[in-house]
Amino acid sequence: MSGELLQTKLYIPSLRSNAVPRSRLVDQLNHGIRQGNKLTLISAPAGFGKTTLLAEWLSQFATNDGPENGGNRRLAWISLETEDNDTARFLSYLVAALQKIDAGVGGKVGAMLKASHLPSIETLLTPLINELASLADPFLLVMDDYHTLTELAVHQAVEFLLEHAPPQMHLVVATRQDPSLPLSRWRGLGMMTEVRQGDLRFAPDEAAVFLNESMGLHLLPAEIAALEERTEGWIVGLQLAAVSMRGRHDTTAFVDAFTGSNRHILDYLVEEVLKQQPEAVQEFLLQTAILGRLSASLCDAVAGRADSRDILDQIERSNLFIIPLDDDRNWYRYHHLFAELLQVRLQENDLEQIGKLHQRASVWYQQHGFIGDAVHHALESEDVQFAADVIESAVKSQSTWSSTDVSTLMKWLSAIPDAVVRSRPWLGIFLCRT
Repeated sequence: MSGELLQTKLYIPSLRSNAVPRSRLVDQLNHGIRQGNKLTLISAPAGFGKTTLLAEWLSQFATNDGPENGGNRRLAWISLETEDNDTARFLSYLVAALQKIDAGVGGKVGAMLKASHLPSIETLLTPLINELASLADPFLLVMDDYHTLTELAVHQAVEFLLEHAPPQMHLVVATRQDPSLPLSRWRGLGMMTEVRQGDLRFAPDEAAVFLNESMGLHLLPAEIAALEERTEGWIVGLQLAAVSMRGRHDTTAFVDAFTGSNRHILDYLVEEVLKQQPEAVQEFLLQTAILGRLSASLCDAVAGRADSRDILDQIERSNLFIIPLDDDRNWYRYHHLFAELLQVRLQENDLEQIGKLHQRASVWYQQHGFIGDAVHHALESEDVQFAADVIESAVKSQSTWSSTDVSTLMKWLSAIPDAVVRSRPWLGIFLCRT
């Protein structure tokens, strides 16, 4: 690599004065240090406060406030970007970051990086690791925005570095998606601390501090609770809601109407999340946006594809606002605001397809015995004849009905024009019995 390094990529971000304290997460990170873990992984979608948490955590070391949390530690920081997928460039920034800890390390690597042909990763990193092993003080090496790295050789360099890291070194990786590193093995060896979306989401008390103190609003507890529930603790979602409420008098009405179609939410999720995905993933997301819950088989049926299992695995690895609904990873759902965004985009891009998607979902649910879901999607298809077929099939399939079942069926039939109901003998017989 030639040219001057951008020093601001090596700056540790300052903690904002109005940031909400995340003491429970800082304690979790400190526990990993005390346990002697070699890696801290902070993995969550955009807008969950990963970098802000790091700034708060690292401030204790920068101000020498952390002896009880694993000792005073030197700090090295790299803010990564897509251009760092060049191996020589990545290693140059790695060396420059480590030289913030000790100016004497990395000289041998720097000389090798100037060669016309790079040596192997092992040849490049062995002298650097040996130099780090000679340092007296423990240190943290932080790699922020790791999701921007896609080059296999760069991942191999990070893996080799961590596998052979001296005990003085602790690696911290912040990313929007799980990196291409042997996380399962490291997890099994007990060498990794993990902070994920569920950990980072604001608890109700944190949401209250953020909205009323950090953002300067004066919301009632019920309004805060509603926003926390609607955003599922997503920090940027709360921030965008707060920005939208400034200057409004009727905040309760705004909270009641706050959805993924809010222009601030829409713009953020489109630019920071949706547009960053491969075209095949974007298509899958839109086609499955009508579903309240997702499984591979259901998504295959609705989207007309055979690779939904792989896509769902990819989406989960990418932390793409998807939430597992069971321990076996068979059923998922989208984050509510993300689902609403996808539905808005689907209506804008392919309104005619929506009815067909609902019909496919209805057929799948009917075949798998989920009658209520089958009828729901049949009605959403806005094809009254198709909906009547599904309801009539439900009537035929059951000889006896409880009062609750009858009430549900009557509600379904109320959504069908009387003329269509009267044209279906089985529906007529059911109505005569009730």
